[in-house]
Amino acid sequence: MFEKWAGEEARSYVMLPPSGSYREYYRISGRSKSAMGAYNSDSKENVAFLEFSKHFKGKGLPVPEIYMVDESNNVYLQEDLGDVTLYGFLQGLRKDKEFPEDLVNFYKKTLTQLVSFQINGGEGLDYTKCYPRQAFDRQSMLWDLHYFKYYFLKLARVPFDEQALEDDYHKLINFLLEVKHDYFLYRDFQSRNVMVVNDEPWFIDYQGGRLGALQYDLASLLYDAKADIPHAVRADLLNFYMGELSQYTKVDEGDFSRHYYGYVLIRIMQAMGAYGFRGFYEKKEHFLKSIPYAIDNLKYLLDNVNLGVELPTLFAALRNVTESEELKTIGQRSSLLTVRISSFSYKRGIPVDVSGNGGGFVFDCRAIHNPGRYPEYAEKTGKDEEVIAFFGKEPEMAEFLKDVYSMVDKSVEKYISRGFKNLMVNFGCTGGQHRSVYSAESLASHLQHKYKLNVELKHVEQDMKKK
Repeated sequence: MFEKWAGEEARSYVMLPPSGSYREYYRISGRSKSAMGAYNSDSKENVAFLEFSKHFKGKGLPVPEIYMVDESNNVYLQEDLGDVTLYGFLQGLRKDKEFPEDLVNFYKKTLTQLVSFQINGGEGLDYTKCYPRQAFDRQSMLWDLHYFKYYFLKLARVPFDEQALEDDYHKLINFLLEVKHDYFLYRDFQSRNVMVVNDEPWFIDYQGGRLGALQYDLASLLYDAKADIPHAVRADLLNFYMGELSQYTKVDEGDFSRHYYGYVLIRIMQAMGAYGFRGFYEKKEHFLKSIPYAIDNLKYLLDNVNLGVELPTLFAALRNVTESEELKTIGQRSSLLTVRISSFSYKRGIPVDVSGNGGGFVFDCRAIHNPGRYPEYAEKTGKDEEVIAFFGKEPEMAEFLKDVYSMVDKSVEKYISRGFKNLMVNFGCTGGQHRSVYSAESLASHLQHKYKLNVELKHVEQDMKKK
């Protein structure tokens, strides 16, 4: 698809690290062009994204252009907006808790565009394409609140009265639905879905969009957990947003603000449900690191905001969450370093770091004498005795591994001393069968005998053959 669109050979094909969804993204590059390839098995979600992209592009909104679509294979090709998200931009500019003026100004640009999405972008949009639901209505809200109940409260073992909590849920929903809710609601409007392109905000991942209230997306951005925006800056940005909105419609600032904090509450609960599902249930540790930030936001709300609606059981459960010492430190708990070691074939590409840590070492084994050249080893792998004996006679493999051990040991020792939790080491060869497998097995054995740590060993190409 890329070669047909670009008119040139695809020279590089790299999978991006996974995020909170099951979609897969690949950066494909040729001699002079690049594009993002996307695969998503959920065809209805694809329809929503593609239809919304076409509509927003027609409105002049900064979203990626869709180059080509193959509906039968659930893949499409879109504009490459680079690697800098607002979250990454934020991390690069901040020092400690400081929130520099350049960052505030970029958030204001983002909010100006948000209003345009909500008002102009919503005009003429075919909401029948929304997925999984056409509006952020009572049913959608209940889904989010139950997500929080079952994947956070229950998995974190926070006690509550089931029926009384349900009663409070419905009272909260009634309060939230008091405001007008027929604007475009982006749904996941957070710093990782805003790209920084030539110092301007561009937008991705709006396929969950639907009809809803203005306050929800504003809450999503300003209370994005790990962005950790200071409360004074949030107040300033809230006022800025209402000023921008007033250019389109009359705004009752007191009423808008009161309901805004209600949407902040449900958004935080939805996010915590996601952290619980990905962290407690799927055991993806980096999602747990957002929980202490979400708890800080929750505590601020409970201590400083009066919604004017009584929710005693819900607030009691939330207060239990904020007072849990275990939850407040869950992303910071001391644990052993985990070293993920993989063998792979360069024909398939370098494995993705699923820890969210950003990767580690990649060692190329292709310069080493290859037993795969000889028929007697063709069906063997680097785990078989015959191949192990072959490499035992090869001094270049021993020299290669000696250098690998020296480099990796230094990082392991530094990671352990600084309390880091994840390191990835990849070994690649032509087929992912002999040299890379042997090297990965050897390093795993070396580290397990020398250090107290966890080793996760995976042979990507060999595992694929078993499926």
